[in-house]
Parts: sequence; structure tokens; C-alpha cells
Amino acid sequence: MIEWKAPFFTFCAAFVVSSFLVAGGEEPPSMKQVLEKCAYAVTIETTCTRGAETSNNVSLRFGDTNSNDILVKNLNSKRVRWVDPLDPEVLDDLPRKPFQACMVDQFQVTGQCVESPVCYLYLRLAGNDDWRPGFARVRVLGESGSHLSSDFFYFRRYLPRHVWHGSDLCAREVTPFGLKYKRKVFVKKPGREAKVLP
Repeated sequence: MIEWKAPFFTFCAAFVVSSFLVAGGEEPPSMKQVLEKCAYAVTIETTCTRGAETSNNVSLRFGDTNSNDILVKNLNSKRVRWVDPLDPEVLDDLPRKPFQACMVDQFQVTGQCVESPVCYLYLRLAGNDDWRPGFARVRVLGESGSHLSSDFFYFRRYLPRHVWHGSDLCAREVTPFGLKYKRKVFVKKPGREAKVLP
């Protein structure tokens, strides 16, 4: 019984090595995309309206036209920095509570890399109190990421609770009846959640 295991193992190992060499020593592209991680700086403003702040959990979802979806659950637990609203200068790097009225917070997250500019962003509020964000923006960090960063996504209203709310500027088509948008359906993909930068 042991005699056939050794040749079978040798055959399998030779097959794997030969297929790797025939492929040019590169991993399949789909595997590369899953393994690549990019860093993002997410900037979110909370408006100055009375009662605009929240202590509830906020989740974030953004991505590009190629269905590269980055999901960040419980954004409140991520690294927060206080940013000057008129200048991208960091004013305070001390740990503090995010989403306070009249504040601009910056979060650093990692996730799969986008291949085209970030064109949709959704926020989700879970809890009982209200929150009124002003704007949100995603910057792709790194040397080649500046052209992939998003424009500003404006909210300026209280978010509904327990639903994704935001803007999708990706796939639009001009028709005689106005702009037509493709419906985006989010599917849970294994291993594609964003991670926190240290």
C-alpha cells in the first residue's frame, strides 16, 4: 500500500512545479488581486447642526467601476485623526472619539486595491441616535494612487439607520429621459474586508 503513495506524490509535485514554470513563474491574476493590499485615507466631516454627532457604529463601503468593493465595519474603532477642514494638515493625532459636531475625522484603512478611480461610497449607521455627515472622501495612499482617489461625496442630511446610504457615480448612461444608473448589488466576498493600519 505504501509503494503507490510515493510515486503518486512525486507525480503531483512534478505536475505542480511544471505548471508553475509553464505559467512563467507568476500567480494567476485573480490570486494577485486578492493578495494585494492598498492603504486608504478616508476623510469624513460631521456638520455643525445641533445633534449632528453620533456615538453609534458607522460602517463604510467604497469601490471602483471594476467591482473592487472595500468594506470597513465599525469605522469608529479605526485610527482617527482630527484634520483641519480647510487644509489637509493633521491638527491632532491623539486617540479620541470620532463623529463629533463640527469636526473632520480621518481614518486609515487597508483593503484590496482599486484599479480605477473610487466612484461610489456608502455609509451605514447602526444605533439609536442621529448623525449628519457633511462630506466624505477617499484618498488612495502611495505613489501611484493620487489619480485613483475619489471626488467629494456630499451628504448634508441625517442618515437613515441600518441601511446603506450614499452615492454611486460609476456607471451612468445619458438617455433621453435623464441619467440611467446601473443597480449595484453587494455580494459578500471571502477575505475582502478592510484591515486597520498599525
